[in-house]
Amino acid sequence: MKAFFLTIPHSGERIPAETPWLHGLPESIVMCDVDRYVDRLYQPTLEALELAHIKAEWHRYVVDLNRLPDDIDADAVKGSVNPAGKFPMGLHWTKTTRGTRLMPEPMTMALHQALIARYFEPFHQEVRGLYEFFKGKGASTVYHLDAHSMPSKGTAGHRDPGQTRAEIVVSDWEGKSCSTEFKDLVITAYTRAGLKVAYNWPYLGGRVTQTYGQPMQGQHAIQVEINRALYMDEESKELRPELAKVLSEKIKSAVTTIQAELAEI
Repeated sequence: MKAFFLTIPHSGERIPAETPWLHGLPESIVMCDVDRYVDRLYQPTLEALELAHIKAEWHRYVVDLNRLPDDIDADAVKGSVNPAGKFPMGLHWTKTTRGTRLMPEPMTMALHQALIARYFEPFHQEVRGLYEFFKGKGASTVYHLDAHSMPSKGTAGHRDPGQTRAEIVVSDWEGKSCSTEFKDLVITAYTRAGLKVAYNWPYLGGRVTQTYGQPMQGQHAIQVEINRALYMDEESKELRPELAKVLSEKIKSAVTTIQAELAEI
């Protein structure tokens, strides 16, 4: 038996009272790095295929669910052993990928720990719980697709500043987070759906794929990034409904193919 599920860790937009520096920011800043609308793009697919999934509720600038609790520096948390500037876009974002400062001063270690407990751990408990659930039901292999979006061009905060990106970027930590067969299936499925796919550039994968992708334990995790220009105005952050509808159908085609052909791996 094989199982398949999705996570969407960066679509959350809620900002809690504990992070007042994020309140009142212009939408162009506060939504700069959110994977806005990715949950909506995948929702018809999740419903049609009745796929297990976990969606983020909280904003990634509060706690980035695709990071680790130790991905902090002295700019973000007082008393951090990591020097200032090491993790500007770490667990707690201190600036956007466009360089806009978010945190006027580092938070206390107590607040850092509280944010982990309240907003980081619940999501990851759900992810661990799904793996345990499927294995408890007899699944020998669990396949996990981690869904994201990306700017259409690399910014100063990326590995590819100024470069125009592919429509889809598939990442597997250079072959470490899943089998070659699963990676090839995912790339083929999105390509067949009519999308141009790149592999491991400019993204290698995040902490979700790195943490849960353990092929030797029957856990195969892969990251899929969608180019935001395919469905939204990147400056206003507004959805472009007609484009989004077309893209959502392509996503449905790709994920349907993945689910149907997993049995052949």
